Amino acid sequence: MTPTQVSAEVLEKLIVGFHGRELPGELRDLLEQGLGGVVLFPRNFNGSAELRALTDEIKSLVGHPVLIGIDQEGGTRFSLPEPFTQWVSPEDLGKLDNAELVEKQTAALARELRSVGCNLDFAPMLDLHMHPDSPVTRVRSFGSQAEKASRLGSAFARGLVKEGVLACAKHFPGHGDATVDPHLDSAVFRGDLKRLKSAELVPFQALISAKVPMIMTAHIFLPKIDAEFPASLSRKVLSGILRDAKFDGVILADDLAMGAIANTWTPMESAVRTFQAGSDMALLCHDWTLVAPSLQRLSLARSRGEFDDADWEASHKRIERLREKLKPTDQTPPALGVVGCEEHRAIVEEIRLQLAKKLENLS
Repeated sequence: MTPTQVSAEVLEKLIVGFHGRELPGELRDLLEQGLGGVVLFPRNFNGSAELRALTDEIKSLVGHPVLIGIDQEGGTRFSLPEPFTQWVSPEDLGKLDNAELVEKQTAALARELRSVGCNLDFAPMLDLHMHPDSPVTRVRSFGSQAEKASRLGSAFARGLVKEGVLACAKHFPGHGDATVDPHLDSAVFRGDLKRLKSAELVPFQALISAKVPMIMTAHIFLPKIDAEFPASLSRKVLSGILRDAKFDGVILADDLAMGAIANTWTPMESAVRTFQAGSDMALLCHDWTLVAPSLQRLSLARSRGEFDDADWEASHKRIERLREKLKPTDQTPPALGVVGCEEHRAIVEEIRLQLAKKLENLS
């Protein structure tokens, strides 16, 4: 199936990544025809000016606001390299436990993102660091306390909003004390719904109350809730638990090619299943060869009536509302000079000095 045979109503469901520092011709075509968005990684650019030129090109290809997402949590994982400011990690922010400084850092982080044309940050991460050996939450989590993660996660989201970048809370319903990296294999959470509501879901509920526009789901099995499908493919979790929590924003499925689900279902099968379960959009980040067959399978499923029409239309309206939020953010961005500027580095230094003092007092 060629891109011209894929309808805009299907294209808007995917946010995709690519390799290299130039937009592939196929990606240009998909953007022109209504692709939901693009996720960018350091592999796609060399320096802030090149990133800004790339995002400008992406926006020039579409007749509507388009999501341009990036993982910028702070710390060492998924961080943008120099000359971007090297922000304090969520782990250290959790140790300091100062919501005002979290919001201050994140607003500066958002200014840098908007200066290079990125309008969506896949953060804050709200997973609780319940197990010391967790490969998911180590360094990336605000800690093990649900109340702290709620407070600091909310501050993180406020900082993004203040500077015109969309927040995406992740990874619902939380990895809890799972010890397997879902990029590689299936992670399992053995707790029940009562445990989730008392801990892992608390930060997400706080962000839902704060009107976070997007939530990313986790490829984690919760056998006491759904013995067949992981959270990202589970109607019981998405259309049940998450929508029952009064979330009316966009549900985004994490990368469908991750080992946690790709070892069992093909990304094409997962694409259909996640939208049947209640997702609005899905990521395909690292394997461009999966994009066309996934779109083909989704188009076939739509034509065969494999999706509920009312659910599909409600999902489309949520995506449209999200796009409306992008219009003011795509106005004149800050100058590239804010990237790694003295003011932003001073914020990092302030946080590190306060953290050092706190840890010294505790010793």
